[in-house]
Amino acid sequence: QAKVVESGGGVVQTGDSLTLSCVASGFNIRDYVMRWYREAPGKKREPVAWIRSRAGNTRVEDSVKGRFTISRDVDKNTVYLQMNSLKPEDTAMYYCNGLSDYSAEEYEGRGTQVTVSS
Repeated sequence: QAKVVESGGGVVQTGDSLTLSCVASGFNIRDYVMRWYREAPGKKREPVAWIRSRAGNTRVEDSVKGRFTISRDVDKNTVYLQMNSLKPEDTAMYYCNGLSDYSAEEYEGRGTQVTVSS
């Protein structure tokens, strides 16, 4: 059964760093667009970053540009989100999502909570 599992969240202070991990099983992340989303209480879910299948091109949203980096280790079938210079407005549940390039298959984890105190 294919799935993704996020980890690495926690409670940190403004300016700190965290690295989130998304371990995929049952599918190869090289065949999937892997994305990080976040959802804060009372706010709409928003995309944070994504990494394309095959070539692995990346993109991060303007709200986190220069602070967050998405990467992957295909040998470990894992996607990472390196978050630096964290701000209170980064507080949210962070979700990893994998969308197949070849089918409608899509997998998402239960999320990992990031809380940034001021």
